[in-house]
Amino acid sequence: MEICEHIVKAGDPPARTPNGCEECLAAGSRWVHLRRCLDCGHIGCCDSSPNRHATAHFRATSHPVIQSFEPGEDWTWCYVDEALGT
Repeated sequence: MEICEHIVKAGDPPARTPNGCEECLAAGSRWVHLRRCLDCGHIGCCDSSPNRHATAHFRATSHPVIQSFEPGEDWTWCYVDEALGT
């Protein structure tokens, strides 16, 4: 199985807000799990979180690949190709 082109070309930017979801921190909201954008380092909350900021970031920017920002997890997801990478 081939890994999608977006995942292969994804970067490794530092987390912009390593302590949590950027928008949730600003609004005082809660999150379930965190995701890091591999284009710009945006930290957003997952789709199980009330605000789904990681997906909202993709829709606003078209940055295609996120990586789990949870300790012990090292998977990636491409929104464009709906592909999982490890």
